[in-house]
Amino acid sequence: MRIARDGTWFYLGTPIGRPEMVRLFSTILKKEDGKYFLVTPVEKVGITVDDAPFVAVDFEVAGQGRDQVLTFTTNVGDSAAAGPDHPIRVARDAETGEPSPYVLIRANLEALIDRKSFYRLVELGEHHDGWFGIWSANRFFPVIASEELENI
Repeated sequence: MRIARDGTWFYLGTPIGRPEMVRLFSTILKKEDGKYFLVTPVEKVGITVDDAPFVAVDFEVAGQGRDQVLTFTTNVGDSAAAGPDHPIRVARDAETGEPSPYVLIRANLEALIDRKSFYRLVELGEHHDGWFGIWSANRFFPVIASEELENI
């Protein structure tokens, strides 16, 4: 089995077309020592994950400024409110500088924040302590250094 970067789950090279089946598999997905597994009481099967196992396809905003809470929804129906237990991080491609934003969903399992949601997040961004980033649940999540942003 494999999970593509866009969140599509494959079995033997064919996309799994039943959302209910994907949801079921997602509930038994675990990450141990940097590797992904589907784990049941009697079996543990390795699975290939191209990037992150989930994709954050939308988010809701409650409140404003530092007090706002961003609650993300994934392609498999999970949700998580960004904050100390569900941090947002942004990795940058070493060659292109392109950002890849993630939010922790559960137990070492992250969701890649999709492009449209990332653009919406940037609209909510603020400068704080030399960084441009996002507030959620009174926690600041840096996206890019303010001085670097000015050079773009």
